Amino acid sequence: MKAAKELKNELFYTKKNVYQLTDEANVKAAFDYAEGYKNYLDNAKTERESVTKAIEIAEKAGFKPYTLGQALKAGDKLYYNNRGKSLFVFTIGSENIECGIRISAAHVDSPRLDFKPCPVYEDSGMAFFKTHYYGGIKKYQWVTIPLAIHGVVTLKYGTNVEINIGEDENDPLFYINDILPHLGQNQAKKTLGEAIEGEQLNLLAATSPYNNEDEGEAVKLNVLAILNEKYGITEADFLSAELSAVPADKARDIGLDRAAIGSYGHDDRVCAYPALTSVIDNADSVHTLMCVLADKEEIGSEGASGMQCSIFPDLIDEISKALGADSAVVRANSKCLSADVSAAYDPNFKDAFEKRNTPELSCGVVLIKYTGSRGKGGTNDASAEYIGWLRSVMEKDNVIWQTGELGRIDLGGGGTVAKFIANLNIDTVDLGVPVISMHAPYELISKVDLYETYKAFSAFCKY
Repeated sequence: MKAAKELKNELFYTKKNVYQLTDEANVKAAFDYAEGYKNYLDNAKTERESVTKAIEIAEKAGFKPYTLGQALKAGDKLYYNNRGKSLFVFTIGSENIECGIRISAAHVDSPRLDFKPCPVYEDSGMAFFKTHYYGGIKKYQWVTIPLAIHGVVTLKYGTNVEINIGEDENDPLFYINDILPHLGQNQAKKTLGEAIEGEQLNLLAATSPYNNEDEGEAVKLNVLAILNEKYGITEADFLSAELSAVPADKARDIGLDRAAIGSYGHDDRVCAYPALTSVIDNADSVHTLMCVLADKEEIGSEGASGMQCSIFPDLIDEISKALGADSAVVRANSKCLSADVSAAYDPNFKDAFEKRNTPELSCGVVLIKYTGSRGKGGTNDASAEYIGWLRSVMEKDNVIWQTGELGRIDLGGGGTVAKFIANLNIDTVDLGVPVISMHAPYELISKVDLYETYKAFSAFCKY
């Protein structure tokens, strides 16, 4: 008989830290890869900016724009820009397209504060922008932090004006007021969810009147005069604008060891970046590859730029038709990684997690069989066969991975784009990076987890 220790090593599954399982060269590669990711984060704080930056990266690697109906051949490296808010980057492999497409699908929208259509108002010598929060946030986290304004304004004759105020060190910042603790006794009696109401998330825009005049709404007038002088905007132009307040902070190393990254927007750009770069770096794969960078995931993947839009199956149909294939066969043989984050175990909030089945920081990429909420509501729930195949693929490139789920069963849960892709008869499973403080204005991830995710996507592209 084998000794108990030997048999235990053979039979037990033990989650281990990446640093225990890898060498110095792999850690250095992870830290180097993180620098490109931080640059991407700082230049991609909205879905529009994420698409613009991704196109820049793809074009540097030789990818060209694709038009629906275009002829295709093996070796093509193309991208399809959907309204500037979602992106499909793909390569045509040498094998028969009916062998399927390897799809990595992430989303590039993040929780934020969107401007209302009529945002500007004045009260008591202060001018504000009214906002409507987008996605699941803790409202109290967004007050008294430095905010920037990003977005686009479409003028009445169709000209687009891009806005980015607060990222340059010489720019002004924006701010949401909170009550001082000396006068906050009534606020303190409320729950965290009630302490700050949605209608209180108003950005301070200005505190001085136009031309120092004592005219009614002179502070509001000052705001509009400044915007008009710089951008040609009038108040009516806000009716056709997409403007958002986002944290003004940059991506920075966290901790004395510099092993973690703090930033706004890790969810889900921390998966979007490795999904994109893995397709670009493996463009010579025999497989046809596709990276999807989708919009609107945080609000249900709705609309013309969300994952429920028919453009995704339309693209598969068009690729199949151009290569003389049956698109139903292509979909049936395709495989997808729904590239989305998971909540990392946080010892400061132990009661929220079931530790055996929760991913931990620095233990590698997370494979999540199902998401959803409570009784697996709203989840794809991937098959054992597909997960088994993916395990073997990651094994070939020594990818360090772990399994996980989103917190304790009865506390809630969350969804991804996986179910919308699986509904098209495509094998799909969630795979991504564990995150601390998900949906906060400043989230945290581990550099080695980011790199193991890139390695997992790359293995998926190759084998």
